[in-house]
Amino acid sequence: MTVRSKSASTRTVIGNITLSLDGRVTGPGGEYDMSWIVPHALTDAARDHMIGVTSPATTVLLGRKNYQGFGGFWPKVAEDESADPRDRAFSKWLNSVEKIVFSSTLKEAVWENSRIVDADPAAVSEELRQQPGGDIIVLASSSIIQRLLRADALDRLSITLCPEVAGGGAHLFEDGLPPSSWTLRQSTFTASGAVCLLYDRIRDRK
Repeated sequence: MTVRSKSASTRTVIGNITLSLDGRVTGPGGEYDMSWIVPHALTDAARDHMIGVTSPATTVLLGRKNYQGFGGFWPKVAEDESADPRDRAFSKWLNSVEKIVFSSTLKEAVWENSRIVDADPAAVSEELRQQPGGDIIVLASSSIIQRLLRADALDRLSITLCPEVAGGGAHLFEDGLPPSSWTLRQSTFTASGAVCLLYDRIRDRK
């Protein structure tokens, strides 16, 4: 699939993910072994980074597992007066935006403003580029980010790099991905020692 240059599109496609120092998205205990992420997601700087990255987006891309996991937690946070104001703002945003769920097994999307598609994420993101709207962001769904990387369909990578060696688990960057070049747009250090990084894809070199 050929992806058009960023200059031809008004919508930015972003992959947002948290990684360990050894490049893992999960730990050795399996796909739900992510407890090492939690201390680094709850700092002021990490929350500010998340708000900054997500606020311009009007479409969220999710895999089934993240859709169900997020849907079981985030919808009610918006009305929780004891929650951090940034978490409430994120919840309100997530409730209101278009949510596209990639699944071949899910039959019903009960979360407001969500729909299920059984299609190639790269093809869907390319269709979305042609429609009006803000940024298009993948939230923590590593399988979708990997498929977009294979198709060179990502414009930006938002990576929270945690000072943890997971020692096992799934990698984000698999062998066989096409080579690509990126430029650092922003870096933010957090109180936990994590670093929030924004990279933009370099498509045209002079």
